[in-house]
Amino acid sequence: MDNVIKIENKGIELGAIVCSTYHNSGIGFFSKDNDGLQLGYMNRPDNYVIAPHTHNKIKREVFFTEEILFIRSGMVRVDFYDDKQQYIESHIVHAGDIVILKGGGHGFKVLERADIFEVKQGPYLGAQDKVRFEPIADEQVNLK
Repeated sequence: MDNVIKIENKGIELGAIVCSTYHNSGIGFFSKDNDGLQLGYMNRPDNYVIAPHTHNKIKREVFFTEEILFIRSGMVRVDFYDDKQQYIESHIVHAGDIVILKGGGHGFKVLERADIFEVKQGPYLGAQDKVRFEPIADEQVNLK
């Protein structure tokens, strides 16, 4: 897919960035069918109808929180880490970009005041939900 940056480490998908310039025809998903959080894209013509529907009640089991960030304004550095808290790389995202966070760890540095929407699975379990660790020093950042 054009304008999609995939972040991987040793075959593990850590996340992806969907650039604001992304465009495609039809429908497509950035997630796999078995991912805990799904993100799709639709490009439909005038008067296209998506049939009304409901979703079936299905019990799902979630082991890891995945997140999707919508950068509404500003500029943010996203730092990616592996699941052992080892720094991998960083990317700069801007207004209109979407960040998908799937595995490993992540941190952020706001470079220009930013409005960000976050979507993730719930319920939120407070202190049980995450492990915090020291961020990468600015002088060690590896921008991709």
